[in-house]
Amino acid sequence: MTNNQAEIRELIDGFVGAISDKDIDGVMSVYAPDLVAFDIVPPLQYESAEAFRKVWQGTFELFQGAVQYEIRDLSITAGDDVAFSHSFNRLNGTMKNGRNSDLWVRWTACFRKTNGTWRIAHVQVSVPVDLASGKAVLDLKP
Repeated sequence: MTNNQAEIRELIDGFVGAISDKDIDGVMSVYAPDLVAFDIVPPLQYESAEAFRKVWQGTFELFQGAVQYEIRDLSITAGDDVAFSHSFNRLNGTMKNGRNSDLWVRWTACFRKTNGTWRIAHVQVSVPVDLASGKAVLDLKP
């Protein structure tokens, strides 16, 4: 693993910890201010970290207690000032309505290094769709 890959891995590990702690400032610290995000919740695109913050706040508000977040099969490719990663990510916990949520998503992140610091500049989160029914397929696991 190169130094840049190790730095990105450390950033991602901190991100996972912040999600598990429902630490909104810790989660947002990984994103560049000019983040472009394509997430599984509407709208089609978020055009800043500040706009995307609302997604994470809303997510945390849905859960009672801790949120478990897991990253599986993480692959990181890094150059000197840009990098990308992809993985399967799992969000799991008990929602305030008592329902257990256990969701795997496909996650791709693009990183930019500015002033020696890596930040996520673009993120793509997706789930498979059954084209015949037009419905998301949410029960797949890696």
